[in-house]
Amino acid sequence: MKSRFLVTVLMLACVLPVMAEDQDEKVDNRIADAANVMKQILNVPSGIPKDLLNRADCVVIYPSVKKAAFIVGGSYGRGLITCRKGEDFSGTWSAPAMYALEGGSFGFQIGAQATDFVLLVMNQSGADSVMTSKVKLGGDASIAAGPVGRTASASTDIVMKAQILSYSRSQGLFAGVSLEGSTLRSDDGANKTLYGRDISAKEIVREGKVAPPKSALPLLAVLRKASPKHVR
Repeated sequence: MKSRFLVTVLMLACVLPVMAEDQDEKVDNRIADAANVMKQILNVPSGIPKDLLNRADCVVIYPSVKKAAFIVGGSYGRGLITCRKGEDFSGTWSAPAMYALEGGSFGFQIGAQATDFVLLVMNQSGADSVMTSKVKLGGDASIAAGPVGRTASASTDIVMKAQILSYSRSQGLFAGVSLEGSTLRSDDGANKTLYGRDISAKEIVREGKVAPPKSALPLLAVLRKASPKHVR
């Protein structure tokens, strides 16, 4: 009996570090994927208007959200959020906090797809909502499909009123899309993996309690180059 216990302990001692390394790699890969999505969506004429990015307080990126449907559909994705530093969001982009996206839909539908999503949080009330433990889009925070194209107007009523503007990329095509009914929440387990301790999304992106990890530097470089200053 004692020998079995020792064998079990030794096996766990070997397996747990491997599991931890695998988890670290998954989180780093998620950040790298988010950087690629942001870079690509900013480098096409039909992408996010620069003036809207300049006005955004926060950016949420979900690479490869999986959506499958057979009569009852659902979607699930893992991504991240970064906000401009400072109480008035006037600073540079913060260290990222890991976030999850969950949603459901009903109807006669069949199929499966993976879609990239980028959400612009346009004001402080939207940012405060997203920082709560779980926010329902269209309920706790207003969301609208964002206009696309470099010449798109940022002064339309829908842009002025929405707390969050959402964009998607599927099969190489960019578009504004509504995620109303989906929920956003902090991915606490991934944040602990990334930063080595229990820490809330608000502490990461609004209170600046941690420095950006090395894996996040390419993403932050993309955002700083595209939108170095916040514009009211």
